[in-house]
Amino acid sequence: MAPRNAALEQQEVRFCRADDGVRLAWARHGSGPPLLIVSCWLSQLQHDWESPVWRHFLDDLGEVATVVRYDERGFGMSEWDVTDFSLERRLADLETLVEATGLDRFAVMGMSGGAPIALAYAHKHPERVTRMVLYGGMARGANLEDEQDDIAEEAFLAMIRAGWARPDSIFRRVFTTAFIPDANEQQMAWMDELQRTSTNTENAVCSRVARHQIDVTGLLPEIAAPTLVLHARGDRVAPDTGPELAAAIPDARLVMLDSRNHVLLADEPAWQVFRDEVSAFVAQDRSSPPMTALSDREREILLLAAEGLDNAEIAERLVLSVRTVERHFQNVYLKLGLSGRTARAAAVARVLA
Repeated sequence: MAPRNAALEQQEVRFCRADDGVRLAWARHGSGPPLLIVSCWLSQLQHDWESPVWRHFLDDLGEVATVVRYDERGFGMSEWDVTDFSLERRLADLETLVEATGLDRFAVMGMSGGAPIALAYAHKHPERVTRMVLYGGMARGANLEDEQDDIAEEAFLAMIRAGWARPDSIFRRVFTTAFIPDANEQQMAWMDELQRTSTNTENAVCSRVARHQIDVTGLLPEIAAPTLVLHARGDRVAPDTGPELAAAIPDARLVMLDSRNHVLLADEPAWQVFRDEVSAFVAQDRSSPPMTALSDREREILLLAAEGLDNAEIAERLVLSVRTVERHFQNVYLKLGLSGRTARAAAVARVLA
């Protein structure tokens, strides 16, 4: 195995507040053009970082992009004491997060249940989304008009209520098996535990009910961003939804993956296809971001850094706090696609060029 890039050995976790005061957690890592991941509902920023199921996503995407991801309200490191899981609320949270990160123009990846939110954002803010990747996604919740489907959904909700918080994973294993049927026992056990630690029982139920009510199919013909749709042929969680998305979005290309897993595993051939397709797609954003993306204050801070001033001296010169100066630098790095120990020097060099 090749040695891991030192820039990927750590992630930066930060927090912001939604307009209703709910705390939202987000993280970034990697290097390259910005890629915002609108992830599925099961996430925990720190837990995923050590995951035998998710870590290869983070490593490989971080090699080609500056990856920004977050825990949705009610999940992971974001605040759990919430009640609203609607499309409108989740879209507003994403808008808040974009502003908090300092992103200007960026690629978006909508994964699984995050796809409708990514689609809604790209429709509302076409000027900000350079391109979009949809993986294992769908445009609407499950169709529960059929009586048998309705009975099955009630059974799933009953299993969540009965087993979500139990120490043993007998009920949660049903969901794990649907997500990653070809996983080994270590990977399945990790997914079992992720469910219990990512949120509480009430949020799991309310969030699932709300997701079934979402429908953004009417937006698909108006999506302007170039779109790459990737979908596993044997996906049990979102069967056949990938071709439907690709057929309805004007500038979309479909890649079907030979897998049964809703979450691709590192050792299956489909992962290599996924990685190569996404890498080539986001590489089209790799041209150096223009310095015009920076605010006047950010340019001013870089010019002072070019004079040799450290953060404390810049703060004193501009009558700011050191923390504010640090945040301006972090926003500069994100906008310019820079990371690691050389990010400051590279940013200064760009402003002097």
